[in-house]
Formats: sequence, structure tokens, C-alpha cells
Amino acid sequence: MSIQLAARSARSVALCLTRPGARFHLDPPLPWRLRDANGAVLREGVSAAVPLALHGLTPDTVFEIEAEGLGRSGFRTRPCAGLVEATDHGLRPGLDDTAANAAANARAFSAAIAATPKGGTLRLGAGRWICAPVRLHSHLTLWLDAGAELSAPSDRAGWPILPARGTGGAMLGSWEGLPADCFAAPLHAVGAQDLTIDGPGALDGGGDRGDWWAWPKGTRDGARRPRGLHLIDCRDVTLLGFSIRNAPSWTIHPQGCDRLTAAHLSISAPHDSPNTDGFNPEMCREVAISGTRFSVGDDCIAIKAGKRGPAGAADHLRETRGVVIRHCLMERGHGGVVIGSEMSGGVSDVVVEACEMEGTDRGLRLKTRRGRGGAVENVTMRDVSMTGVATAISANAFYHCDADGHDGWVQSRGAAPVDETTPRIGAITVERLQIAGLAHAAGAFLGLPERPLGPVLLRDVTIESLDEEACAEAPVMADHLRKVRHAGLLIENAELRAEPALPIDGTLTRETEETP
Repeated sequence: MSIQLAARSARSVALCLTRPGARFHLDPPLPWRLRDANGAVLREGVSAAVPLALHGLTPDTVFEIEAEGLGRSGFRTRPCAGLVEATDHGLRPGLDDTAANAAANARAFSAAIAATPKGGTLRLGAGRWICAPVRLHSHLTLWLDAGAELSAPSDRAGWPILPARGTGGAMLGSWEGLPADCFAAPLHAVGAQDLTIDGPGALDGGGDRGDWWAWPKGTRDGARRPRGLHLIDCRDVTLLGFSIRNAPSWTIHPQGCDRLTAAHLSISAPHDSPNTDGFNPEMCREVAISGTRFSVGDDCIAIKAGKRGPAGAADHLRETRGVVIRHCLMERGHGGVVIGSEMSGGVSDVVVEACEMEGTDRGLRLKTRRGRGGAVENVTMRDVSMTGVATAISANAFYHCDADGHDGWVQSRGAAPVDETTPRIGAITVERLQIAGLAHAAGAFLGLPERPLGPVLLRDVTIESLDEEACAEAPVMADHLRKVRHAGLLIENAELRAEPALPIDGTLTRETEETP
């Protein structure tokens, strides 16, 4: 039992009230008090969730938080070198959604950013602010006040495009793990350090306006769809407390970032919006995601590491290492926590603990295929509940992505030669997992015959109930699979041990392969 500090800024703090057995929700709710350094009560309330975010605090000040049964814990807010009001530089709320208004506000926003001192805060007050894409800078805090909504325009006219590569040749714009021209995100940063976005306000990517969702895999003006928030090659980034919704494609995309903390966010998109993944760290190191609520149109969290080009190009690749996910709620999505399919640079040291997944198609999902290369190593999930999932745990080395994903060389169950393009899925540990309303399978593990996956250890995995209305379906996305319903473990070319034992319901491939 303790109060843990998840993130802090000059005016906000994210805490986790870690009562034993609690994942995201607290039942019963927990009373808390915020005190100053002299012990005087400043605020008090009751939290129904483990994550607790407090906003509007005084910079560089010592506070003490007390929660019933958890004791007290002190923290100091970060200093602030000065507060700048966005309206002082011409940014105007309440304007009509036109390209001209969005461009005018973007120029004013950029001027306000330039006027904010190093280590200072730019405040966006209450109101709806239509604004074209803006690039953030180093040593900046963007404060989204209560009632503030920074909204992308519906008109794509004049929208800036990030080139596939920067002047030095490094990947800049991207699409599904490869360098590609893409429209700039409404908020984006390139090479920024010590960047914070916080406050109780909201970012709206405008995906539900305009035509972004009408061409999910295509291009317009030679560019791919933008992300909701795109952070490229940044260091020491804090994202704290805000809501972000309706991204044109992936919602938050850290690309090549180090030391990134995301705490107590709300990430949402309509369930039928294409490829609106919630949080996709790609080629990143030291990423912490805590107390965040997801309800999106694709994967909630998708951990990636770039993709080899069609001719094997790999000069843009980098490993993703050290991702920790705690006390999050995934309410809907294709997967709760997903690794791949773009993982050619390698993914290692991923921990998922004390999370709740409700209505995700899959809980923990690993996916790759021949031609990707790279390795996934040391993945641990513990103390997680899954409700209404189709397949709880899956690892699939025959994922049929890309134009050639159904080709015979990708989907053949015969052994292929091993080379640098042969992917590897290594150690996976899942312990203390509770599954309710299971539809298809508790676990589906489909490895390559030339490189079996594992070892996989399942410890204290319990299936509490089944979805009696479920129809038999293939438990992973690959060819030649048989359909299942209410299965235990399906294992093919995988090393697996379950303690205590779970029912093994055979392999995944049909007895006779059929070419699609």
C-alpha cells in the first residue's frame, strides 16, 4: 500500500493510489487530502480510481498527499521560468472552422511559443481554439486549462507535410514503420528536449471532420494521414492529465524518443475509426504509461520498432526497449497491449501490470511475419484482468499484413531458411491473469517452424467465465487456421509451460492447407 508519484510538472501532478489488488478502479473509493508544507488542508476528495491527477498547483512548491489507509507522501512541483498567455499573442477562441482562421491562430500560437522563456509555461485558457498544425519546442510546458480544447481544422488546405527524411537523412515523416511523407500532426515536435504537455484540457485531432478516415491506407497530395500527437526524436517528455480524441490516424506516436512519461491521459476515438491506435511508442527507450484510459478504433497500445523496407532496407531502424505500463484501463480496441507488427528493430523489456482490459478483441498480442526480422524479448504481464476478450493472449508469426501478406512464402507452414529477415519471438511471462467472458481462446501461439517461439510461461491464469453467445472464429490473423470457440491453449511451433496446467486444444492450422 502506497502513494506513488507517476509524473509531475510545474502545475500538475499524477499520482497512483496503490491499494492492494487494485488495478484501475478502486472499490470502495478512497478519500484523499492535499496539504501544504505546514499541514494545512488545501483540497480533499474521493477517488474511484487508482490514478489521481491534481491540477492548478503552485510551481516549485512542496505538497503532501494523504489517502485513507495509504499514509502520506510528499512531492515538489517543478519550477516555472514564466507564464505566457496565448491570447497575448493573438490566439483567439471561438472562431469558425475555416482554413484561414486555423492558419491565423497557428501563426499566433507559434509566436506565443517563441515568446515563452526557456523552462516557462504557455497557457491555453478555456475555449475552443481552431488551429492549424503547430510545432512545439524544447524546454516548454504547454498548459491546457480546464475547458480548453485545441482543435484541428476540418479543411486540409495548406496543411504542412513532413518529408520522409530530414536534411541529415534520418527518418522524419513515417507510415507503418517506414519513412514516408505524412501530414504534420496538429501538435508535433522534432528533436525537442524537456517538453511537457499537461493540464485538464483537451486536444481534438479532427478525424471525425473532413475526410481523414475515408482513405485509411491511401495518400492525398502525396502524403499519409497525420497522427494526433507526433513526437519525433525527442528526449525527456512528460504528457500529463489531458484528453486527446479523434486523431486522423494513430493518436499519440512517439517515434525515436527517449525517457517519455505519459500519465493519467484519456485517449479516445470512435470504435469504427480506422487505425486510430491509442499510444504507439516506436523505436523508443524508457517509456512509462500509467493511469491512462483508452477507448479507440484499433489497438490501445501498440509497441513498435520500425519495419524493413520491401528490399530489406533497415537504415532507419532502432530498438524499442524498456516500456512499462501500469494501472491503465483499455475499454475497447483490437488489442489491449500489442507488440508489432512493425518490430524489425527489435522490442525488449516490456512490463504490463495492474491493468484492466474490457472488450478488447485480444489482451496481450504479439504479431510479426517472415520478412520482418528483429526480435521480441522479455515481455511480462502480471496482475491483469480481461473481460469480454476474444483471445486473451496471442503470439502470431504469420500475421498477414502488407500487400504480400497472403503470399505462399509468408504463410507456408513448411520450414524456410533462416536469415536476418526471420523474426524471433522470445521469452513471454504471464502471471496472475483473470479472464472473464472468453470467446475464442485463452491463448494462441503460432510460431515459425524454422524458428519456434518462446519460452512462454503462464502462471496462475484463470478462466472465470465464457461468452456463451460467441461464434467460432480464427483466434489470430493468419491463413489456413481453424475456427475455435471457448478453447484453452492452441500451440504450434512454440515452447510453453502453464502452472497450473491449462487445457491444450491442439494446434491452430487446419489439417489441409488451403491457398486463399
